[in-house]
Amino acid sequence: MIIKPRVRGFLCTAAHPVGCERDVQRDIAYVARRAPITSGPRNVLIVGASGGYGLASRISAAFGAGANTLGVFFERGADGKRTASPGWYKTAAFTEAAAGAGLYAGNIQGDAFSDEIKQQAIDTIIREMGGKVDLVVYSVAAPARQIPGGELKRSTLKPIGQAFSGKTIDFNTRDIREIALEPATIKETADTVQVMGGEDWELWIDALRAADVLAQGCITTNYTYLGSEVTWPIYFHGTIGKAKEDLDRASRALAAPMAGVGGSARVCVMKGLVTQAAAAIPGMPIYLSLLFKVMQEAGTHEGCIEQTQRLFETGLYAAEPVAPDDAGRLRMDDLELGRDVQDYVKANWNVTAENLAAVADFDAYRDAFLALHGFGIDGVDYDVEVDPVRTFAMEAVL
Repeated sequence: MIIKPRVRGFLCTAAHPVGCERDVQRDIAYVARRAPITSGPRNVLIVGASGGYGLASRISAAFGAGANTLGVFFERGADGKRTASPGWYKTAAFTEAAAGAGLYAGNIQGDAFSDEIKQQAIDTIIREMGGKVDLVVYSVAAPARQIPGGELKRSTLKPIGQAFSGKTIDFNTRDIREIALEPATIKETADTVQVMGGEDWELWIDALRAADVLAQGCITTNYTYLGSEVTWPIYFHGTIGKAKEDLDRASRALAAPMAGVGGSARVCVMKGLVTQAAAAIPGMPIYLSLLFKVMQEAGTHEGCIEQTQRLFETGLYAAEPVAPDDAGRLRMDDLELGRDVQDYVKANWNVTAENLAAVADFDAYRDAFLALHGFGIDGVDYDVEVDPVRTFAMEAVL
């Protein structure tokens, strides 16, 4: 079939297999140009491994440090006239590239929140990875979570305490329109914390410790985003912010268990980037468009792979790592939160349709969003028919 992007609201319902493959190959090439991370991990478990910072971490570990990797994810393959999800195609591309480099790349497709998938990961680590992992990356962004033995919890993107009003950009028309959200209920806030907070991260580490598959000196990380104060009313001070606060709680709670294997737990604060989740947050298209404009002009823009590579090189595996902040987090958002960048964002926050093209780079935002799904990638002919089916080895399908 000939595959073109199909965008509905903040969702793109198609993905291009060749474009996704080229995107992964581009990230691998970036890592390959860097100096090897000689003190890096050897066996890595990535929970949420098929896109964003999870996939970038997998690429940095494998092609920067020569690590074997086991990825857990929930994606869909091609079905009839529907393409696979971008994460499916990108995992297929990564798996092929890793095999070509002589690296183990195991894949577990299923619900990362479930006890069954946790056990499947443990069994695979024992069977295929020598019984130990020395890095556990948790990078799950999910709209809902089935509590083991309990009800289905759903996350909510809402302010807390008072209603929110602001602006966003329509992806297709580029119109700037007003948006309004009512405050979350107590239950909505609590459910969001259970879905997107640190509880399941703790459950993963508990299960891995109980099975004795954490290597001496093992590090576990979880990614978060704090953002700029202009986005705080809907993000940091909203339901998502409460979930992010819970990651800090979980990191502190995991300190003692990880110390038991001579290891540590770190929350890593990353830069604001175009992701499927970010596209759904009111105001973020404006914020990220402004960020693209000022950071690209300054030469400081980074994507997921540049961020994870810098984290590995200067934070997790550096001889003299960057110091954590007062909360113990590793900060990779330092360039985004630089004074010049934030002064520019604040000065142009009330962007209008008339000055959008002058003060923001919505085209770069739009290109980055489409690239998530394999579109707009250099060297890909999107007028040529392609087979939407891609297969790769799985450890389990549940």
